[in-house]
Amino acid sequence: MIEIKQYISEVIHAGLAKLEIKEYALVEKSANPDFGDFSSNIAMALAKTLRKNPLEIAEMIQAELTIDKKIISEHSVTPPGFLNFRVAKSFYQETVTQIIAAAGTYGRTDTGKGKNANVEFVSANPTGPLTVGHGRQAVLGDTIANILEWHHYDVTREYYYNDAGRQMRILGQSVAARYFEQLGREGDFPEDGYEGEYIKTIATEIREQHGDSLALDDKIFRTHAEELIFADIKNTLETIGINHDIFSNERTYYDNGAIDALVEDLRNKDLIYKSEGATWLKATALGLEKDRVYYKSSGEPTYRLPDTAYHRDKLNRNFDLIIDIFGADHADTYPDVLAALEALDIDTAPVRVLIHQFVTLLKSGERVKMSTRKATFVTLEELIKQVNTDVVRYFFIMRSMNSHLNFDLDLAVNQSEKNPVYYLQYAHARICNIIKNGAEKDLTVTGELDCALLLNESEISLIKVLNVFPEVMATALENMEPQGIANYLHHMSAEFHKFYASCRVITDDHDLSTARLNLITAVKIVLGNGLGVLGVSAPERM
Repeated sequence: MIEIKQYISEVIHAGLAKLEIKEYALVEKSANPDFGDFSSNIAMALAKTLRKNPLEIAEMIQAELTIDKKIISEHSVTPPGFLNFRVAKSFYQETVTQIIAAAGTYGRTDTGKGKNANVEFVSANPTGPLTVGHGRQAVLGDTIANILEWHHYDVTREYYYNDAGRQMRILGQSVAARYFEQLGREGDFPEDGYEGEYIKTIATEIREQHGDSLALDDKIFRTHAEELIFADIKNTLETIGINHDIFSNERTYYDNGAIDALVEDLRNKDLIYKSEGATWLKATALGLEKDRVYYKSSGEPTYRLPDTAYHRDKLNRNFDLIIDIFGADHADTYPDVLAALEALDIDTAPVRVLIHQFVTLLKSGERVKMSTRKATFVTLEELIKQVNTDVVRYFFIMRSMNSHLNFDLDLAVNQSEKNPVYYLQYAHARICNIIKNGAEKDLTVTGELDCALLLNESEISLIKVLNVFPEVMATALENMEPQGIANYLHHMSAEFHKFYASCRVITDDHDLSTARLNLITAVKIVLGNGLGVLGVSAPERM
């Protein structure tokens, strides 16, 4: 299928070559549709170099253009020097048959064919249930993995967690304290301990399984808590359609000697030193703002150390692309990790780090206060039960990850077209119903139609939107931003509703009805493809 912007760019490039001008022509959607569908400001960009009036340059270029009239019906020059192009209606009309022929592959590319990618996401430590904040990362990560798979990457979804540090020690101490409370022996609850009801539940389970004679420092408190919490995390993720291929943990890298080897290798580069009882990475020698602690004076490691060993291992697995998805609170960590690896002459080019901002839950316009330590948070599981999986997934990716997300609970539970998820799904269900009604009147969708019958302004406008779906999917891959797909689907659904309001699909005119049924089938295909990548269902009835 011809990508129209690329075609126009190539036409201009060929014209420039005839003039012996080497320059890339940027083609954009025209700001003024009266002049055409697309335009280029290449003439104005060349004005300084050629020392000529942009309008004169544009006319020179236009004279050298060789254009297929089946694709571009007309082209013109307008002041101060724009090259304008109007796409032939026949080109857009043929898009319908092309979409139906491609069906589930429409919009796909072979960009990732023969390549593998690793996407690490969620990676929450097993100290409690997944929160709403974890939910945003979970859906972002899974959707980005879907985008990669859409473009034929072989994707490994990975979950890495720290299980050998302070948080896990405090988790064990918190459970132990609740265990002894149940025995009538008030123990010291740890400072910054985990206070949720789930801690009491775990303590009860331990007591039921292991009796009343456990010692305060028994490892069962931590290990049992970790197992139960992690099982809960996996179950919650599965509820929203997320399954990881690999689970990696910090302890592995201590047990297999990878962390000791990392420290030794960095020491041999004169990048490790001791000060005030702590072990430091000489990060300033690597161009970073300040040195970083690897081992505290207590001997306890910081997360930077095992995280660096983990990334060293991940890079050694020879992925073509490694995506790390972190919350904003990790923004100052990953540069240290990558810098340490680069100091060891490890190529970190495959690593791409994506940072997402935080989530605020809104109820009746008011912020829902949350604290992980105090367990005054809304869990991801609770959110799913309130609104449903489709809404959760869509809401988490409908805004750029670079922006703070306000999750409006009132809008999320609204089952009308005011809810953007239902707006898309209603469009899909409506199309399915129309196709069903057409079949009852012996009107079938075969891809065999007279495209020239699709002449109505709303028909052409809708087809134009369908035509850019491949570009939208390519951009989502390039930028790793799923919200572009969500925004596109909403825009396309709006165009469909405009078309539906102005054009009756099933009429007394058999050929016209067939053409319009094929058109809405193309809409159904694109909606289904896009929603599928987002992990949102496309119902046939609502």
